[in-house]
Amino acid sequence: MATATAPAVERGLEAGAPKRGVLSKIVDRLGGGVVQVLMVLIGIFWLVPTLGLLVASLRSVAVNNAEGWWTVFTKPAELTLSNYANLLSSGFTASFWNTIAITVPTTVLVIGIAAMAAYAFAWMEFPGRDLLFLIVVGLLIVPVQIALIPIAALYGNIPGMFGSIPSVVLFHVAFGLPFAIFLLRNFFVGIPASLLEAARMDGAPEWKIFVSVVFPLGKPAIASLGIFQFLWVWNDLLIALVFADTESQPMTKALQSQTRQFGNNIDILSSGAFLSLIIPLILFFAFQRYFVQGMMAGSVK
Repeated sequence: MATATAPAVERGLEAGAPKRGVLSKIVDRLGGGVVQVLMVLIGIFWLVPTLGLLVASLRSVAVNNAEGWWTVFTKPAELTLSNYANLLSSGFTASFWNTIAITVPTTVLVIGIAAMAAYAFAWMEFPGRDLLFLIVVGLLIVPVQIALIPIAALYGNIPGMFGSIPSVVLFHVAFGLPFAIFLLRNFFVGIPASLLEAARMDGAPEWKIFVSVVFPLGKPAIASLGIFQFLWVWNDLLIALVFADTESQPMTKALQSQTRQFGNNIDILSSGAFLSLIIPLILFFAFQRYFVQGMMAGSVK
């Protein structure tokens, strides 16, 4: 009887096993080494525009107008740092520090406020908690554009506010909080409740639990949020165009003011654009391990 049912069981297991797709079969036949080489080639192809931007920033306007950037491999003597020298002497340095003054406080404020709010939504009981969280989630779909005119009118009634760096920072903080709270709250919910209960039994207040238990365990999600928020603010142009004046303009607005018809100012634009992407690139590679952990944290909940 056992020998008669064994083939049927094996057939049942084979029938219940998921069928492998064509792509997975191709990957198995090609082997891991071939797939890795293919991924490297795709990455190189993806970086071609960035390489072209770097080469254009290291060549004069006349050479850029006469030849394509790929000719640098046969004429490396055409490379020069004069574009960067002219850029830094044209007042772009002030825009760089304005960008730092806008991006860093915004990122710190969003992380600090959102982390405390997310802890409250995840582990504290208070009236209307679920309703308030639904309102926060609903704010995610509110477009930035509809708030420009009301906020501009509000800033206009506050002396010295419109056109200043704090005006840009406050706007970014307000619109960065909904996503930040949503992301951190979903991560904090996954923290074992036994850790928090043990801290409460030891007499630790809520702020102590947040600082000593929740915040350290939330480093992956906080790092992911920090990268997102930093990149959003660093690369923003719309808010800067509306609320920043000439004295407080970030790099994006400074570069936009350098545009000319048919792109005749390519020496300033290329060097400025490449300089503006160095800091976010360094930040991403420095925290990419936490970034991946934070993105994968909520995938199995």
